[in-house]
Amino acid sequence: MKRQELIELLTQLLEMRDFRRVREVLSDANPADIAAFMEDLDPEKTMLIFRILPKELASDVFAELTVEKQEHIINGITDSEIQSLIEDLFVDDAVDMVEELPANVVKRVLQNATPETRRLINQFLQYPEDSAGSIMTAEYVGLKGNMTVEQAFAYIRKYGVDKETIYTCYVMDDRRKLEGVVTVKDLLMNPYETVISDIMDDQVISAVTTEDQEHVMETFRDYDLLSLPVVDHENRLVGIVTIDDIVDVMEEEATEDFEKMAAMIPSEKPYLKTSVFLLAKNRIIWLLVLMLSGMITGSILEQYEAAFAVIPLLVTFIPMLTDTGGNSGSQSSTMVIRGMAVGEIELTDFPKVVWKEIRVGLLTGFVLCVVNLIQLSIRYPGKQMICLTVSLSMLATVVIAKTVGGILPILAKSLHLDPAIMAAPLITTIVDGLSLVIYFQIATALLGL
Repeated sequence: MKRQELIELLTQLLEMRDFRRVREVLSDANPADIAAFMEDLDPEKTMLIFRILPKELASDVFAELTVEKQEHIINGITDSEIQSLIEDLFVDDAVDMVEELPANVVKRVLQNATPETRRLINQFLQYPEDSAGSIMTAEYVGLKGNMTVEQAFAYIRKYGVDKETIYTCYVMDDRRKLEGVVTVKDLLMNPYETVISDIMDDQVISAVTTEDQEHVMETFRDYDLLSLPVVDHENRLVGIVTIDDIVDVMEEEATEDFEKMAAMIPSEKPYLKTSVFLLAKNRIIWLLVLMLSGMITGSILEQYEAAFAVIPLLVTFIPMLTDTGGNSGSQSSTMVIRGMAVGEIELTDFPKVVWKEIRVGLLTGFVLCVVNLIQLSIRYPGKQMICLTVSLSMLATVVIAKTVGGILPILAKSLHLDPAIMAAPLITTIVDGLSLVIYFQIATALLGL
């Protein structure tokens, strides 16, 4: 059943107060779909649905809910129910919840957790924000190299039920040092008496707990992984990062880049749940920077005030030149930022990027120059020199804009800044100033101003 159909059915059943049927439908539904249904419910119905949920499904649904819904549920259940809930959650989901909830709610949650769960949560909270350690989970299958395939299957059957994944198993020595990796497929394809150390892959790709989550994301992408072991600085296995966690990281990083590219300070909350004051605060700083930097354009125009007086027609072409230059620069910066984000472009590719953008600028600029010259000659007969001035300025502006748009993101990364800040708004501001200088220099040379 599709999500929207499920939501409509559950809404009808709730209105009919057919709670037995509601429970039956919920039992067969996906936790993410149930969470989506609960998000739009009022507090009373939210608690009703949560209590109707089968026990084995409740923690999975809880992990999918927003922080606001989680807080409401925790405030509405007993201490024993909190203990049961926190013990059923995967550690990474519990850590995410604890990081977001208010201090008084966190205190109650931790008070009702077992000492082992509390120790694990506190350990995870000590890792740097946005690091591999902060997004990993401790629920993995760890095997020994001297186990046989038969023993490994027995171990997985006994302990694998509460693990995040059992498809990929990790082989450790007695000191928990990571030695290799073996998949369930490897186990199935070998006789029971085969020793794990003989079939495991000892060339293990792993991440260190302090490694940035963006690097972890790149590792998943480069090697098409479903899970990745996370080790400490002594190569001891402490957890794994699974593909579902990386999908969340990808969304988070992409959203952050989009907001930076739109000249906004990134916000951690969804748009509809972010206050007007916070939205304004996140936007005003960059708007002030861009407004003040835009004064450079005004000062450039002031320098050529005499040229306007002689040939007022020159002013009418400024918007076309600045807009085209800004758009050209934004195209290049977007492509370069994207290439850097997916690992296609490195700092060492700087000369290649510059040369490519110059050639692209020449090709696109030439086409725009010719089209512009034709249409201006038709519109302004007898003013060929002005038409030529504008058209050559267009060519030069596009070449410069493409080159600047390709260069600035790489320079930003070389200075350990986020390349996303060198996106449309900032590029446009810089290119506007350059295009005006080019325009009036060409006008001065060709028109003798």
